[in-house]
Amino acid sequence: MKPADKLKYLTSSIFTEMANHKHRLMAQGHDVIDLGIGSPDLPPPDHVRKALSEAVLAPNTYGYAHQQGFPSLRQAFSEWFKQRFNGVELDPQTEVLTLMGSQDGLSHLPAALMNPGDVALIPDPSYPVYAAGLHLASVEVAPLPLLAENGFMPDFDAIPAEIAAKAKMLLISYPGNPIPAVADVSVYLEAIEFCKKHDIVLVHDLAYSELAFDDYRPMSILEIPGAKDVAVEFHSLSKSFSMAGCRIGFLAGRAEVVQALATLKSNIDYGVFGAVQTAATAALTGDQSYTREMSKIYQERRDVLIDGLGNLGWAIEKPKATMFVWAKLPYDIPSMEFCMRLVHEAHVVMIPGAAFGEQGEGYVRIALVHPVERLREVVRRIEECGILQPQQ
Repeated sequence: MKPADKLKYLTSSIFTEMANHKHRLMAQGHDVIDLGIGSPDLPPPDHVRKALSEAVLAPNTYGYAHQQGFPSLRQAFSEWFKQRFNGVELDPQTEVLTLMGSQDGLSHLPAALMNPGDVALIPDPSYPVYAAGLHLASVEVAPLPLLAENGFMPDFDAIPAEIAAKAKMLLISYPGNPIPAVADVSVYLEAIEFCKKHDIVLVHDLAYSELAFDDYRPMSILEIPGAKDVAVEFHSLSKSFSMAGCRIGFLAGRAEVVQALATLKSNIDYGVFGAVQTAATAALTGDQSYTREMSKIYQERRDVLIDGLGNLGWAIEKPKATMFVWAKLPYDIPSMEFCMRLVHEAHVVMIPGAAFGEQGEGYVRIALVHPVERLREVVRRIEECGILQPQQ
């Protein structure tokens, strides 16, 4: 049996290879600190866990869930959205869809909106599922380079006219993954204008809306008047409330786009487990201080790691949001080679920037998913192994 040709685009070889090296070293008795995968190590708020545990024990929880999400949950999300994003109104019936995490929606949206041979513009570097969803839909991927000299912002003027004419979707993410850059209003205005001009659906991935530092508060693209004419936005409770394993997220915005994904989803699954929807409702309607306290923890981690590495001569810009650090390598070396040396010489896992696209070469992504004591140990190991000095 030969698998579909499109599966060749879904390789996660670098992630798998790094995990294999990690497990081999652990089997040999080594203590490996994994800063590779962005899985939150903090628990959800107490009231969310309580709501989940009570719902799991309820005898009527185990039937099929509402495919678009419980109406009460979509209402809760709409109310949370309005309070969080300057009074933006969402119709919970037509402009909100509950998902099994934002990755679920990101991977399926191209199939709901596009036909084989259509073109989609996605950032380079970008989160791997962006391209994966497009390849599964047999859609052509057009990279949108994010360069340091542009502050990792897209250059819409550099998009070839023939690509703009064929494009059906444009995806952006601020603050993003792997690059935790943040955008101001002008970037969103330019994106909206570009998409209106070329009749393109604008997709904004805002999974890290609540994980921000230094008094920075990410905005929603839907706060801009007229955005819903072309735009939808993904939200996730994975990072905002440390509910990554629960798989719960939302798509909000332009009704036609939301309903297109809802139609597709109604044919391939039966919605999110009801107990998880109950827990998500508790998260959105309960005390919101958790997100502020969580951000303080990650900010301290950011400072400990980056300041520590800076003292060793590895200068890294401090991100204003997300649980990731996008670090330019301290000298000219392939990112994969650097990460291989790091895991074997320091027993520390980072992800080579090349895993996220051609423009990611020369960088590594670091996940802040360990307490400060472990991050200090990372700095100590990096200093001890001497990897910050190029080999002669």
